[in-house]
Amino acid sequence: MENLLIVVVGSGSVGKRHALNLIKLGCLTCFVDSNIERARELNEELGGLGCYSSISEASLFHVFSGAIIATPTIYHLDLTVEVIKLGIPVLLEKPITITLKESLVLLNYSKNIVDSILLGYTWRWWPPLIEVKKMLDDNIVGNIIHVHFHMSAHLADWHPWERYQDFFMSKKELGGGALLDESHWIDLMIWFFGMPKSVFGKVDKISNLEITSDDIVDVVFIYDKMHVTMHLDLFSRPHEKSIRFVGSEGTIFWQANPNQVSLSKSETPNWEISEFSCERNDMFMSLVNDFIFMIKSKTEVPPCGVLDGVKVMKVIEAIRESSITKEAIIIDHLSL
Repeated sequence: MENLLIVVVGSGSVGKRHALNLIKLGCLTCFVDSNIERARELNEELGGLGCYSSISEASLFHVFSGAIIATPTIYHLDLTVEVIKLGIPVLLEKPITITLKESLVLLNYSKNIVDSILLGYTWRWWPPLIEVKKMLDDNIVGNIIHVHFHMSAHLADWHPWERYQDFFMSKKELGGGALLDESHWIDLMIWFFGMPKSVFGKVDKISNLEITSDDIVDVVFIYDKMHVTMHLDLFSRPHEKSIRFVGSEGTIFWQANPNQVSLSKSETPNWEISEFSCERNDMFMSLVNDFIFMIKSKTEVPPCGVLDGVKVMKVIEAIRESSITKEAIIIDHLSL
């Protein structure tokens, strides 16, 4: 591995995770954060080449091979455009932006942007879900009729080293909340099945969490001859991540804990269970590996890019509208 120099923008937990994985793969790093003290601490801890308060300042001292943007979502658009102007690939944390309008700015900015942004919807790199996608593509349980996504996790448990009230997820103005941050599951739905025809949903804040962002999302997505339901919340214990796929000939059930995929074609609970030993960081490492390959190949189209992010935002905007109007919203498909 040649010594690629990657600038990591954002010194929070995900920025640190990406930096550690880059270092394991032989890359050099430096750090940018508007909170220069936090950037300095991370730079010293990980042996980086420098810490800076802005990308423009950092670019005065270094020539970068690529950039990782791991900031709160509110800053994604401006920072991504700034990095793209340097002519280097970007690994952008999800979601792509806060609004559909902002995501379309990136889509329309130039063709080079479409090809040089890798979007970090990491569950696409999770081995059990890769296996599930193969099972769906192979019609293992026939035609899928109903799917249920479930994600529940108490926000105070996410970052035990800090007050959850200080975590960006708690702040609507920074792009926190269940709908935006947990749009992983919307991305997975589109990855599995494409865009839905219409949505009916409710986004709300109903718990006693001291946050300004939403903490619960419930949605029904309508496809041709298939319904998908989705529940996301930030207040449940124990935590749960699962997807149930009901087909004409059986059911596939994925769950994160225990880490397994189950298959049944029986009327009784007779499950064929596949256990997986992968760990959470494995999908982040796979994502960074793909990013490095994209940098070195220079022509590789990212497996999850700007168009994918725009599709997610189109669905999110429809859910927001449905929540306000209390009506089902028809989604116009993108002209790609």
